[in-house]
Amino acid sequence: MSPFKLFYKKPCHFPVELEHRAYWVVTQLNMDWKAAGNRRLLELNEIEEFRAQVYENAKIYNEKTKYWHNKRIMPQKFELGQHVLLFNSRLKLFPGKLKSRWSSPFEVAKVYPYGVVDVKDMHTGVTIKVNKKCLKQYGGAHVDGDNKSINL
Repeated sequence: MSPFKLFYKKPCHFPVELEHRAYWVVTQLNMDWKAAGNRRLLELNEIEEFRAQVYENAKIYNEKTKYWHNKRIMPQKFELGQHVLLFNSRLKLFPGKLKSRWSSPFEVAKVYPYGVVDVKDMHTGVTIKVNKKCLKQYGGAHVDGDNKSINL
């Protein structure tokens, strides 16, 4: 009995034994090394073809989902006099739990090409140039700046 088997209670296989057993198995099965090598190369080529097919399928899937997503994006067209909401990006520093990041309605004063829009604050009359990505169309009722309270 070897010290390994005494300590771990498992038989120990020495490299010589493994080599002998592997040789014995090959001789028992009368294995042809060339046929086995060719079969292994064929399997590797099949795996490579399968991987390429999976890559193509993923590419097609991504194209379809991109087309589906882009089809559902609503184009933003702003016109003079239209009411819009302005995104307040500075609110990120001091987040309020229930505070909206969209500021009160502004009026579109001028639309420039390449996504620049002049908006006029309805309360103070100040005009600001902003990117149209920071604007959202306001679909609410007409805003009257004179009324300060709402009677329920």
